[in-house]
Amino acid sequence: MFQSPTPTGINKHSLHTNPLSIQGASSALVPVDLNEGTVDAKESVQNGEMLQVQSIFRHSQKLEDDLRMLGTKIKQHENNLYHLNSEKNKLDDSILHLQESSSKATIGDMDNPNPTNDEEVNKQILQHEKSAAGILCQLKIRHGAQASHLTLTKDVVGIVATLGKVEDDNLSRLFSEYLGVETMLAIVCKTYEGVKALEMYDMEGCINKSCGLHGLGASIGRALDGRFLVICLEYLRPYAGNYVVNDAQRKLDFLIPRLPNGELPSGFLGFAVNMINLDSSNLFCVTPSGYGLRETLFYNLFSRLQVYKTRAEMIQALPCISEGALSLDGGMVRSCGVFSLGNR
Repeated sequence: MFQSPTPTGINKHSLHTNPLSIQGASSALVPVDLNEGTVDAKESVQNGEMLQVQSIFRHSQKLEDDLRMLGTKIKQHENNLYHLNSEKNKLDDSILHLQESSSKATIGDMDNPNPTNDEEVNKQILQHEKSAAGILCQLKIRHGAQASHLTLTKDVVGIVATLGKVEDDNLSRLFSEYLGVETMLAIVCKTYEGVKALEMYDMEGCINKSCGLHGLGASIGRALDGRFLVICLEYLRPYAGNYVVNDAQRKLDFLIPRLPNGELPSGFLGFAVNMINLDSSNLFCVTPSGYGLRETLFYNLFSRLQVYKTRAEMIQALPCISEGALSLDGGMVRSCGVFSLGNR
């Protein structure tokens, strides 16, 4: 049969070919993860952020600890300051109580002289010869202790001007001026029965001039002229607070006035009602309810009247003056917003 001729010049054996070896190639073609570098970078960033957060947290904790310690120190200082202020207030109160205790002229300087004893006060009262006080004083001088046993006078405690004493003559004049002559000459009775005994009326309601003080005045040639005040202790509203501890005069324990900034007002000497000295017989059981004269009579006359060294200091203290004030140089505040000006 016909066969294709062998190309010229080509060896028949040289046409055998070897297959391509892929074993060596496989070791050269290692697969590469293109995301591996990105992951490592992310982890590095995350680790850095975590370290930064931890550092911030530790710093924040340190600040909180420092603030806590600072707050504790501030609290300790506040407690110390509160304690020191409390001690200062106690010392202020003690000083005021000592000042009040050292502040005996009689309260009753109704005109010009400076009375220093009961006899001089009686002389001044007798000058008002047609007053109820003048008639009672004359009765006492004439009949002595027996006068207190009469039906007319057995319930009478006394006349305002004779019931209290003040250490300082100037204060005596100031208190007398503040109260006024009419009040200084007022008669003080324990009960309303005593008030009724001083003045009686007929069937038409007119004054019976033959009874009571009117009849007594007529009998000694001193006809009672005009009106007169009578204070009934039974009907007065007594002070309801505490008393100064261990004080023989049973002074009233008022709160010390304070300015809006909490400071004690400059020049404040005390309360007028506590500057009056009372006889021991008038400290207790003067009224049917067992009260003394300070918490009844003088509390109602003076209330919380404050006393200052100077008018200027009194004016500066106006924000803490609620019920009047006096100053040793003549200043006078009658009540909140009411000033007494001019000379005495």
